[in-house]
Amino acid sequence: MALFSEKTAADRLDRESRKVAPEDIEDLLARQQAVEDKVRASGRLNRFSTDVRLMFSLIRDYWRGDYRDIPWKTIAGVAATLLYVLNPLDLLPDMIAGLGLVDDATIVAFCLKLAESDLHRYAAWKEIQQENSTTDN
Repeated sequence: MALFSEKTAADRLDRESRKVAPEDIEDLLARQQAVEDKVRASGRLNRFSTDVRLMFSLIRDYWRGDYRDIPWKTIAGVAATLLYVLNPLDLLPDMIAGLGLVDDATIVAFCLKLAESDLHRYAAWKEIQQENSTTDN
């Protein structure tokens, strides 16, 4: 049996996403660099660097009101995931050598699985926005 299963990740993500409030989004955006630094510095999380940047981009565009074609549940789940990664004293404290980031990686992977279609739609929208801004200049 896995130390930190997909079911455990699902339960944890569901619980944490229900707690996310708008002020948590603002706090999360202010702490983006800390999350990205932690992800880059960890072997277990490093493979999610591009995904984490996309997640932050989504949160930022949602917060600004630029992108609203997404359920709040997805925004809350992504925010809860990123806040979970930031927390060093989560289910498996990060200080536990070899195990401390297993839960973080599992939560990120599970969130990506749940939000996959919403993230793909957002990435396509973002690409169109960037193309439009390039042709406008």
